Amino acid sequence: MTSIDVEDLTKTYGHDRAVDRLTCSIGPGRVTGFLGPNGAGKSTTMRLVLGLDRPTSGTATVGGRSYATLREPLRTVGALLDAQAAHGSRTARAHLRFLAVSNRLAPHRVDEVLQDTGLASVAHRRIKTFSLGMRQRLGIATALLGDPPVLMLDEPTNGLDPEGIVWIRHLLRRLAREGRTVLVSSHLMNETVTFADHLVVLGRGRLLADVPTQEFIAEHSPARVRVRTDDPVRLRAALLTRGYTVARDDGGGWTVEGATAEQVGSLAAREGIPVLELTDERASLEQAYFALTAGEAEFTAVPAAHRTTSREA
Repeated sequence: MTSIDVEDLTKTYGHDRAVDRLTCSIGPGRVTGFLGPNGAGKSTTMRLVLGLDRPTSGTATVGGRSYATLREPLRTVGALLDAQAAHGSRTARAHLRFLAVSNRLAPHRVDEVLQDTGLASVAHRRIKTFSLGMRQRLGIATALLGDPPVLMLDEPTNGLDPEGIVWIRHLLRRLAREGRTVLVSSHLMNETVTFADHLVVLGRGRLLADVPTQEFIAEHSPARVRVRTDDPVRLRAALLTRGYTVARDDGGGWTVEGATAEQVGSLAAREGIPVLELTDERASLEQAYFALTAGEAEFTAVPAAHRTTSREA
């Protein structure tokens, strides 16, 4: 099995520490979402793994080896860091053929990845005529070219239309089912939750979380229940008597803070109150993420109500 292993990894630029003694392992057979605010160190970490930067200290390896020692790297790691990196004057097919030859890959792989990424019909067009979404697909085709066991993709849905986003969601899941190691950096929380089995979250270069996605959401979700009944007055009184915070919601029911559906259901049953709807409410990945990373963002906007305005006399 091929994993990405980072141990005590540190990278400093002058007095700034972009990655701060980071240790984590990205394993095969799952899609790992790589999250963090701008400046958290995600891109730097990926560059260190790919040998594009040298660490100040610590190690970053793929399958136990540094990227620089891989003889034919595309056969081991497929990466998308910058969809604009391909030479604009080349055709998509020429770009992929050049990479295939340099890594001793069979020519038929070029046609296969063009087909898989939906670019077969534009294979002979120059890359400079491509839209952002088409360039993104070409970057993914490049990452898939060597049929590697490890994929590292930075914002792979950037520029894709809705059909393309659904396509890459299914692609990532398929790659993980095949036993590959898949690391995906993204700022789109609602999209990440649709494909990521596991999360690695950074803040100011440090590891904040390394946990399964659903466990992460549950850990940062306050206990809350939505309940609806045809006897709301009596249910509210019973809940308040037991110390719960109760508020009316927009759907005509009650939101109960600090309770689980099991607790509210048991209470209603004991009181003989019929329940029409009973649901545990969970935070979204976005809400859980912000709960964890509050204070870790490098740039934070100040709400208008909290700004002070200086005036010249």
